[in-house]
Amino acid sequence: MSDPGHLVMELSIRREATGMLTRSVSAHHVRAVLLAAERRGVATGPLLARAGLSPALAEAALKEEWTPAPAPGTAPAPGTAPAQAPVTAQAPVAAESAARVPAEQFGQLVRVLWATLDDELIGLGGAPSKVGTFATMAHVVVHGSRDLREALRRAGTFYSLFPGGPRFRLVEPVAGLAWADGVDEARMEFDVSGYDDPLHFGAESTVLVAHRFAGWLVRRRIGLRRVEFVHPEPRHAREYALLFGAPCVFGAARTAAVFDRADLDEPVLRDAAALKVFLRRAPVDVLVGADYGSTATGRVRHLIGRSLPAGPVPTPEELAGRLSVSPQTLRRQLAAEGTTYQRLRDQVRRDHALAELTGGRISIERLSRRLGFSEPSAFHRAFRRWTGETPRAYQARARARDPRGAPDPTARARDPRGAADATPRAPGQQP
Repeated sequence: MSDPGHLVMELSIRREATGMLTRSVSAHHVRAVLLAAERRGVATGPLLARAGLSPALAEAALKEEWTPAPAPGTAPAPGTAPAQAPVTAQAPVAAESAARVPAEQFGQLVRVLWATLDDELIGLGGAPSKVGTFATMAHVVVHGSRDLREALRRAGTFYSLFPGGPRFRLVEPVAGLAWADGVDEARMEFDVSGYDDPLHFGAESTVLVAHRFAGWLVRRRIGLRRVEFVHPEPRHAREYALLFGAPCVFGAARTAAVFDRADLDEPVLRDAAALKVFLRRAPVDVLVGADYGSTATGRVRHLIGRSLPAGPVPTPEELAGRLSVSPQTLRRQLAAEGTTYQRLRDQVRRDHALAELTGGRISIERLSRRLGFSEPSAFHRAFRRWTGETPRAYQARARARDPRGAPDPTARARDPRGAADATPRAPGQQP
């Protein structure tokens, strides 16, 4: 249900010196779009000019050293990921993060490239996705879905009919099976193995689009527990907090967005009139949803998540101050939504712990300090309460699930025959 054209930018709301709120896009995504154009033989100067951006931006944004990657359309060997060209930055990461362009102009840049290539995947997919594919899928979903579960199934089935995808599936725990972790989770899993995506822009935007479109369908942001990516941690990884507002795992077995299973029961609240406006404004408007939730629960969860791993976790009083409400009001709002500060704090701590242990790059003792526990034994007790096992046992089980060292986070959500796949797969699609 996703393509880099629709909702592909990392959009942030920044307060400038004038005090006005302006929407801007990271230079990383501008560079990714221009690189996609250049690799397909499209001159970047005219693209920028038509988007109202300075042609000089092309030289700055593409100031990278590239080792030639396989020609577009070259299929990777069976069982291997597509080869990617290494990137060597000429400018510091901090300088890159600071360089931004207005969101409206970035949106126009993407629209121009859509039209030039007739490809909503802007050359990043295994095959082109003709302009209008996303709109057709959206009509199918809006007109025929009662709830988010049915909408995601319909969208997955729709895209499975096209060679270029993007392919994804909805995974839920198998009925009748119980386990300590993951019983209340649902996952959108994405097959990005055929992407020609050296900057990981296609993978990022595929997940982002699906997540934001799902939230648009039900008129509220879907809070993510974590996001998992097959690709290694990129140098712009800190931008992912702005993109997703959730812990991110790199080097995972599958690319996936993990969220509360209960969200699948939310009714689809959009109609044809709303869809018409949505499509007319794409790709800008969907990304304005980067407020991390219209609910107190979503805002508190995001603020707690942003404090980790640097810490410390903000207190209820500190959270109330950041949200411009009294602690009593915040407590009442959370209670009305069926939760508490302590519950949200534990959920965020748990998800960060799972993400870090899955990555396997940190000691358990250091992780306990990062999460704000006074001593490792307190972390061990909390982790056992969350998952039913010790951190070391969870980490060992995770490593055992994937021979490459990256865990298969859905292993417990599958029956003996394979994943509890909610959508049919086209011939040749990877399980």
